[in-house]
Amino acid sequence: MMEQQQVRLKKVYGDVFFTATRINDVSILYAQWFGVQSEETVKGGGYKMLDMIKEQPYSKLLNCNRNVVGSWNTALDWVETTWTPQIKAAGLRYLAQVIPKSIYVTLTIESLIQRIDKDLEVRIFEDTEEAEAWLLSIDE
Repeated sequence: MMEQQQVRLKKVYGDVFFTATRINDVSILYAQWFGVQSEETVKGGGYKMLDMIKEQPYSKLLNCNRNVVGSWNTALDWVETTWTPQIKAAGLRYLAQVIPKSIYVTLTIESLIQRIDKDLEVRIFEDTEEAEAWLLSIDE
């Protein structure tokens, strides 16, 4: 993978909670989330992805939640009403969600998909390779 740019966001006490990497040759933005997420961290990562897609429009996002712990239900309204319309306006069309083993995170993502699948084409995967293969199979 050719990586042009990676962004890392850290919590106050130094733990990385989010990274985003542009995979240039395939025009995929690859986001990874780590640990416990809050409304604040979800917004931080969400706005960072929005900035990156506005800067260089990509239509495909691989959003990996495999390393997330617990639920981030408090951020769902923001993701639905603020982030999704803005990221769609910036050019995003396809969202591959990689889910962890945690039932709480999975339920949160399923709830999110019910809210936003009218705006974006969203699919759930259990591993990043399958998610990436789906995104690569899309011809625009």
